[in-house]
Amino acid sequence: MTRVRPLVVADLPGLLAVQLACYGAGFVESGEVFAARLASPANCSLVLERAGVVCAYLAAYRSAMGKVTPLHGGFEAVPQPDTLYLHDMAVLPACAGQGLARALLQPMWEEARGQGLRHTALVSVQGSQAYWERQGYAVQPLADAAQRERLASYGDGAVYMVRALAP
Repeated sequence: MTRVRPLVVADLPGLLAVQLACYGAGFVESGEVFAARLASPANCSLVLERAGVVCAYLAAYRSAMGKVTPLHGGFEAVPQPDTLYLHDMAVLPACAGQGLARALLQPMWEEARGQGLRHTALVSVQGSQAYWERQGYAVQPLADAAQRERLASYGDGAVYMVRALAP
């Protein structure tokens, strides 16, 4: 049975295993970083499990348009969030092509709309820009120098992308 539910600290070993299977060492974020994110009041991350095994996750939080979380950074709460920020989504390679990413994205977008958020944003890395474009995201330049510096923490080819959340 496949189940999507909120990500909790007990899921971190499974999340770290998925992350390691999907990313090069340069993008692996520690269990401590993820535990701190889960403690943020802005956190709304999800996990997808099958038979108790973490197969995919979506690390996300309520934020502000144009605000980038740097690699290894925390989920900083903002006074009036208007944007669902998707920090990281990964699916075990053995489960690729089974619609698991969509199974995480759809309820996340619906919840964000229900909370009155108007946008969703992310940083596309490792050649994922075309995937995110197919999900309705478009590259948006960052006007703020501090946010461009945060974006640079992801290395060459990283782009900030935004998608409107229809009411």
